[in-house]
Amino acid sequence: MSVGETVEAETAPRRRRGPALRFGLIVAAVLLLLFGVPWWTLVWSGNRWPGAVFAAATVLFAAVAAAFPVLMFSGHGRHHDGAARTADTVLGVVWVLFVWSILGNVLRLVLALAGVADPVRSRTVTAAVALVAIVLLLWGYAEAMRVSRVRRVDVIVPRLGAGLDGLRVVLLTDTHYGPIDRTRWSRGVVEVVNSLQPDIVAHTGDIADGEVAQRREQAAPLGDVRARLARVYVTGNHEYFSGAQRWVEHMASLGWEALHNRHLVVTRDGSSLTLAGVDDRTAAGSGLPGHHMDHEAALAGADPDLPVLLLAHQPQQVTGAVAHGVDLQISGHTHGGQMWPFHYLVRLDQPVLQGLSRHGERTQLYTSRGTGFWGPPFRIFAPSEITLITLHSH
Repeated sequence: MSVGETVEAETAPRRRRGPALRFGLIVAAVLLLLFGVPWWTLVWSGNRWPGAVFAAATVLFAAVAAAFPVLMFSGHGRHHDGAARTADTVLGVVWVLFVWSILGNVLRLVLALAGVADPVRSRTVTAAVALVAIVLLLWGYAEAMRVSRVRRVDVIVPRLGAGLDGLRVVLLTDTHYGPIDRTRWSRGVVEVVNSLQPDIVAHTGDIADGEVAQRREQAAPLGDVRARLARVYVTGNHEYFSGAQRWVEHMASLGWEALHNRHLVVTRDGSSLTLAGVDDRTAAGSGLPGHHMDHEAALAGADPDLPVLLLAHQPQQVTGAVAHGVDLQISGHTHGGQMWPFHYLVRLDQPVLQGLSRHGERTQLYTSRGTGFWGPPFRIFAPSEITLITLHSH
């Protein structure tokens, strides 16, 4: 072995350790903030709790903070549903405590300016933060677990033929069947969908967190969805953590058309619509053969005179829709932020948080807040939805 090869062999492990060390430091810093800010606000600051109370609360915060990454890895890395449920719930609770502890310190400043001294000032802040957190978490849990409300949206598509005026499209997305068994919830969603008497039902991805074998029972009610013209589906980013091709095949076995970079044409009363779909934008990075976002393939051979309804999981994919003259893209992914104020972070990555928006001269985008929830079983100021989109020609 040459001197150069010897040096390379010695430095390679160091290069590998570098990113791992940086990642570890980032995780440690995030955990310190998430748990440290609530601990400082509720336990330390100027509360002057009795020694036993202070010690017990500090030990509790430290124990939960230490257990959290272990539970998260065991739950989502090794697919242990019990650990995943616990870790996700802890994440939701600590996020709410973190956010409202920061806001609570604004109240601390106001009380200080008003001449209120410690420990009354700090204990007032602690009580306010705890009360708000409890109320929001209970309400957020109820919002997450309930069958989604119907959100009705009318969209004018100028190129739509007269025979398709009034076409009813029901959008499901981000069902995220996961560690919490929501089979009954899934049946409830399907009952609502069928009551809307849709012409088309679309699922724009993130069906589940887990393999088909794990979530088969929760997804089974999707086989009972009724639509006059088509039931169509595209992959989301979470499928690429959970066996995307197996989900494509399973949805086909339930009677859904997987628009895997392809399209079909639906016709009613002499008017037609191109119904197209593309894989999620993360698909290419999954290494799964044949999976990548490809608008060109999805619309290959499509009649350019027909209006196009495109399924794409992420709003960010609208750039490709604009470039290919799509009339309407329907998406999910954002969850509307799911837990306020997380939506500010979502907007750093996506052009739209929720609702109907226009992009370019022709293309419109509808972004759903999602039908289910991801991770923490809470929805705070971001209600879920089953979307009824009615298309009009004018």
